[in-house]
Amino acid sequence: MTGPLDGIIVIDLSRALAGPQAGMMLGDLGARVIKVESAGGDDTRGWGPPFVGPDHDISTYFLAANRNKESIVLDLKSDDGRDILTRLVERADVLIENFRPGAMDRLGFGNSHLHELNPRLIVLSISGFGHDGPEGGRAGYDQIAQGEAGLMSVTGSGPEDPQRVGVPIGDLLSGMNGAFGVVAALYDRERTGRGRVVRTSLLASVIGAHAMHGTNYLVGGKVGRAQGNHHPSIAPYGLFHAADGPVQIACAAESLWSKFATTFDIDPAAEGMATNRERVENRDAVVAAVNAALAVHTAAEVLARCAAAGVPAGKVRSIEEVYQWDQVASQHLLMTVDHPVLGEITIPGSPLRFGDNDFSGGRETHLPPPGLGEHSDALREWLNGPADG
Repeated sequence: MTGPLDGIIVIDLSRALAGPQAGMMLGDLGARVIKVESAGGDDTRGWGPPFVGPDHDISTYFLAANRNKESIVLDLKSDDGRDILTRLVERADVLIENFRPGAMDRLGFGNSHLHELNPRLIVLSISGFGHDGPEGGRAGYDQIAQGEAGLMSVTGSGPEDPQRVGVPIGDLLSGMNGAFGVVAALYDRERTGRGRVVRTSLLASVIGAHAMHGTNYLVGGKVGRAQGNHHPSIAPYGLFHAADGPVQIACAAESLWSKFATTFDIDPAAEGMATNRERVENRDAVVAAVNAALAVHTAAEVLARCAAAGVPAGKVRSIEEVYQWDQVASQHLLMTVDHPVLGEITIPGSPLRFGDNDFSGGRETHLPPPGLGEHSDALREWLNGPADG
């Protein structure tokens, strides 16, 4: 199995994270992804530390979003660069770009011209705040989008402590939404024979992840606020404290609350605790009661008791602990690739599996993140060959 997108050619003009994430996801599924970079390379090649390699010049940030790609360096303002990109577009199925709105037009590769060159081309355009509207031209950076799109207002210890999510979630969601849109457009192309433009943005992707916070406000009139590590609509559901450290408990059903309370000598029908609605309304008292009950047990004891009672519970693992966890290894969430400079390295693997016995994430072999311009000569030679080569 070479992957469900085997034979699909993707031109990835994007940089930083949202677009490269989308390109990597398509590459994981077997597409041939050609990353077009300027002479200075993708911005993330300079993001660090940490930097690794003999000369300490390889960014581990870049390694995170660029596996299964080839790299070619082009100056898109030069005649040669425009010629090579034109020839790439003529052969491609997908083009990804995350420039500011209007930049592709200024380069001479607006959507109309791209579809003149290749009517079957699918263009994925990712922006910060949308391609139009009163603020459509704003630069898009994850930290800014998390704040502008409301995510920080519901993240943190309380309303006066807005916090960013610990990963660039706006970028990652935009990449995921973009890849999803591309796959849908590829399917649509099978019926229509024509490509189309797929658009998403950091703003749209973060708002699309508001979940109950969106309907709580739009339908229920309730404005969500940050309230730390506890669920706004379920209690108890969050982070609690055993004698020697934190544990997470999720009583997302009345039956689970009854099992949990009985296990730790709490009266499940006590005043203010009998129903989820009551427990949410009296959250502070519920949290205090649960913490008091857990304080006489170690975290390991709490987790063992919850497991025996059938109550969902878990640890708070460090990144180091996650990658050393046997469950992560069992799910093939680590990938080994042979990097031309670093040698054999282990990186996070694809989150997808196809069938019980597919451990590759969709393709038989995976390419390491490329060196800057590593494939320039080979790609130029390929373009000089037959169109179906």
